[in-house]
Amino acid sequence: MAWSHTIWNMCFQKSKVMSDAPIQALIFDMDGVLLDTAHHHFVAWQRLAEELGIDFSVQDNEKLKGLSRVESLERILTLGALTLNNDKKLQLMERKNRWYVELIVDMQPEEVLPGVRAFLQTAREAGLRIALGSSSRNAGAILTRCELAPLFDAAIDGNHVTHSKPDPEVFLKGAAALNVDPSRCVVFEDAQAGIQAALAGGFFAVGVGLPENLPRAQFVIPGFEGLSLETIFEALTRPTT
Repeated sequence: MAWSHTIWNMCFQKSKVMSDAPIQALIFDMDGVLLDTAHHHFVAWQRLAEELGIDFSVQDNEKLKGLSRVESLERILTLGALTLNNDKKLQLMERKNRWYVELIVDMQPEEVLPGVRAFLQTAREAGLRIALGSSSRNAGAILTRCELAPLFDAAIDGNHVTHSKPDPEVFLKGAAALNVDPSRCVVFEDAQAGIQAALAGGFFAVGVGLPENLPRAQFVIPGFEGLSLETIFEALTRPTT
């Protein structure tokens, strides 16, 4: 069935996505997409790196986006050419997470990135299903603290997966929780590993950030302020030449 702009708008006007609509659900990463928690991760990792005598820059932090806590620590240890046993690594990860939690404990609803709340509300009114797909183990608590949790139908975070991005597990579990086929879900990601995960799982992949940082994304947006669902739909479903 060919879906024209007019038919798509009719679906929105009825506030119900039809069962054969090409897009039925949205899945969001959290850090750098919904909230600017990425800076808090950087501060905590940098503090840990400094204790270990390792130089850790903003550019180094960019390479950790989408990685699990274990993989992030391994990258930092590699920067310092350090080899540690598993018990020591576990201690370091727990210390980093404690510092991170201290930084985010006072996060407020005002820290939701511009346009995010309105976009989520519009999507719900249109009948789209919404899930979180984040590698952060603190994602659920942060959503609640920032009063975003009621806008989500499911939340899959680092506590629910064994494989980190670019493995598509977190997004596949999100789609399963929504009972929507991946081919009818749009993933919003700010990290290349997340974009790779979305594509590997058969999802539409929308990058949030700069196009040069997300070359494999099917469409890239600077953020959600002023963004319409129609814009996303048209960009992802327009015929390719």
